[in-house]
Amino acid sequence: MTSATNALRANAKTRDSAGTRAIPIAVQCELWGKAGGRCEFAGCNKPLWKSSVTQEPVNIAQKAHIHPFSDRGPRGDSNASPRDRNGVDNLMLVCHECHKKIDDKPDGGRYPTQLLRRMKAEHEQRIERVTGIDASKKSHILLYGANIGDHSSPLQYDQAAIALFPRRYPAQDTPIDLATINGSFMDRDEEFWRIEATSLGRHFSQRVRERLATGDISHLSVFAIAPQPLLTLLGTMLGDIVPADVYQRHREPPGWEWPDQANPVALQLYEPIAIGGPPALVIALSGTIAPPRITSVLGPNAAIWTITTSTPHNDLIKSQADLATVRSVLRSVFDRIKAAYSAAETLHIFPACGVSVAVELGRVRMPKADMPWQIYDENTSRGGFVPALTIKNGEAA
Repeated sequence: MTSATNALRANAKTRDSAGTRAIPIAVQCELWGKAGGRCEFAGCNKPLWKSSVTQEPVNIAQKAHIHPFSDRGPRGDSNASPRDRNGVDNLMLVCHECHKKIDDKPDGGRYPTQLLRRMKAEHEQRIERVTGIDASKKSHILLYGANIGDHSSPLQYDQAAIALFPRRYPAQDTPIDLATINGSFMDRDEEFWRIEATSLGRHFSQRVRERLATGDISHLSVFAIAPQPLLTLLGTMLGDIVPADVYQRHREPPGWEWPDQANPVALQLYEPIAIGGPPALVIALSGTIAPPRITSVLGPNAAIWTITTSTPHNDLIKSQADLATVRSVLRSVFDRIKAAYSAAETLHIFPACGVSVAVELGRVRMPKADMPWQIYDENTSRGGFVPALTIKNGEAA
């Protein structure tokens, strides 16, 4: 018997005494289920059932041991039995890149046992929470962006999708995007409003209205960053018949998610002393709008209704309950203004209110009952508030 044969038999005996490396099928199935078929390394989340290049179906998953099967591996633990080492609690479903990363150092390096266990636990808890959302809670993500000054809209599907959980989940892995591709006009340009309003109306009709009519869309989650008159126009297209959640991009903490807890917003309504001049509605929630800025546009006899708060700022709206409060106040104000003026009179609207309120402003409009609206945009390069869009019935005029 050769020394090589003796070595092979010795190795086989060692493997037999230590147990098999083969992970039972039942354990693999349980691991796939708990991981949701995605890489469990924190920040990766790569789908492991398809090629990231061609999107063709292919199993690219690997099973990484937290405590290695061999005591000589990274994070070795001589106290762990072979069954425990191949148990689901000691395994992470990962892609090749992350597997290589966590096992690259003999001692585990930057990835000790405690860190990997925390990654695994947090990932699997998230998968359980997300997959526990009822099927009726699916929502199509709608994105709308337009240039604001010299800045383009930074909307991204991934950030929007995260904001839906745990209340809802995306109905598909691509958004409904209403933006004008490669729009070159800015809000200071004379043609900007006409071009953007026409483009928005066309895209909404093609990509939303038809699908709503067929029942393909049952709920929308709206993420928008654009000049406020265009956001209000989008709101009038949505109306209050379409079930929708409107989101607000927050500065602190940054992101689109509604915070778990927030102090309710307290709104103040100021009405004009005298009625007679052109009616104006000022919505001063993200900034202060002094009356002279309105009378400089409409004249000294303007009748000004103002919705504001004690400390207007950009991060004022912090919850969906805040939006409900704003809708209620808006509806009440519209009724009061209609009672004082004829239905043919134009209501002049001056918004400084944040993106979510601008959309909701349009959603509460009643096309057959409300007065025509002239919505203004504040543009310092053009000397202050300037007319942007006129809305009659449900469309821009």
